[in-house]
Amino acid sequence: MVDRTSPVTEDELHAYVDGELPVDRRAAVEAWLMSHPEDAARVSAWRLQADAIRARFGNTVNETVPARLNIETLLRSGRNWRAIAAAIVAVAFLVGGIAGWMARSTTEVVAAVGDPADDLAQRALAAHKLYISEIRHPVEVGAAESHLTPWLSRRVGTQLRFPDFAAFDLKLLGGRLLPGESGPAALLMYENGSGDRITFYISKLEQPQTSFRYYTSDNVAAIRWVVSDYGYVVAGPADKMRLKELARAAFEQLENRAPPPPQNRSSADPAVSRKGG
Repeated sequence: MVDRTSPVTEDELHAYVDGELPVDRRAAVEAWLMSHPEDAARVSAWRLQADAIRARFGNTVNETVPARLNIETLLRSGRNWRAIAAAIVAVAFLVGGIAGWMARSTTEVVAAVGDPADDLAQRALAAHKLYISEIRHPVEVGAAESHLTPWLSRRVGTQLRFPDFAAFDLKLLGGRLLPGESGPAALLMYENGSGDRITFYISKLEQPQTSFRYYTSDNVAAIRWVVSDYGYVVAGPADKMRLKELARAAFEQLENRAPPPPQNRSSADPAVSRKGG
């Protein structure tokens, strides 16, 4: 049975650990963690890590900066600007470095090496960067081709109907077939009136359902999630909030939790549902 609870975001999990989650989201996050042991284990690991860091370095954050590193003293000392700059960096580290480490996202620290869902996201990002710059051949089969949906569905192993991003001023250009870690993968490409491109990557991935997870690489980024033995990745320019909106829209459409936005459709611009119908 498909879990239709909308996945919480990576930011919400961190906010929950830090005690900064809005009250109206706490019940939803706690319910999510009860039914998703992988995320619950990550949250527990983050808490243990934060406690260990505070125990080791907590007093350092409140220590007085040594008099010899007082910036006014340094400026009066007659040292050259390079030495002063180095000292200022040292002060910045003492005052903010430990606090910054305690406050930083722990996603990279606790991510499992060789996590298949992370590997899938990296593959999707690599494909995105490779194909978005193509002018004449950005896709293998255009959106107007009637065999696009049945072809990719047959190869990926599930009935596909593609995300409708018209509400974001994005039009489906078409798609292509790619090799994936666990079998064939489908890559769909969307474009807006300004020429900005978004890709949507789908591949079989027999892993527990996971929440949204954000990745960046150069000037692009991606959000991935896993549900019902398939992994999904939305990739595009490194605008976290917009990618999160696209990912949530795709998830809700795929799970039939929200209808696609109203528009004038053509037969080449299908509605979304991985279940078909």
